Amino acid sequence: MTNTEQHEVAERPATVAWTRLDTPIGPLLLAATAQGLVSVVFRADDEVTEAFLERLGRRLGAEPVEESGESGRLAPAVRQLRAYFAGELRDFTLDLDWSLTAGFNRRVQRELATGVPYGSVVGYQDLADRVGEPGAARAVGTAMGANPLPLVVPCHRVVESNGGIGGFGGGLEIKRTLLALEGVLPPPLF
Repeated sequence: MTNTEQHEVAERPATVAWTRLDTPIGPLLLAATAQGLVSVVFRADDEVTEAFLERLGRRLGAEPVEESGESGRLAPAVRQLRAYFAGELRDFTLDLDWSLTAGFNRRVQRELATGVPYGSVVGYQDLADRVGEPGAARAVGTAMGANPLPLVVPCHRVVESNGGIGGFGGGLEIKRTLLALEGVLPPPLF
């Protein structure tokens, strides 16, 4: 490789791979960097996908490149999400890129990812206590809303202390469906 060719390779922007996956809760957009899965987006129709990829590219300084999802960076995520929705997977074992979250939000999301297993729920206050911030139950809600990796970092498992379902960025219908899939709630009647 000549010096000119080496320089051109070094100047190419980094890429972020993406694909859409049809699921029982609607289309998901999955995005991954070389470090791992970086984002999961609900309701990923064409409009949502286009807007998200533009923001993601700017935020990461990377060019979004579509992958099939059957091979490449996103293949493990596609396989594991299919198995999850088929009721065959309880624990995701994916490499995650945490670069879209920081500080308190990252601490809460990491605790959620490792400390709230399939088929269980945790209250906002309980999660605040677990990260050593007992006065931050509302901030936990904000951290859940900012979660770039829903499903894999299971913010659908965070509920209100009084037994209420709480909020969810994907919508309450999706939250109920996911909790039913995990056996926490009965399946919807219709």
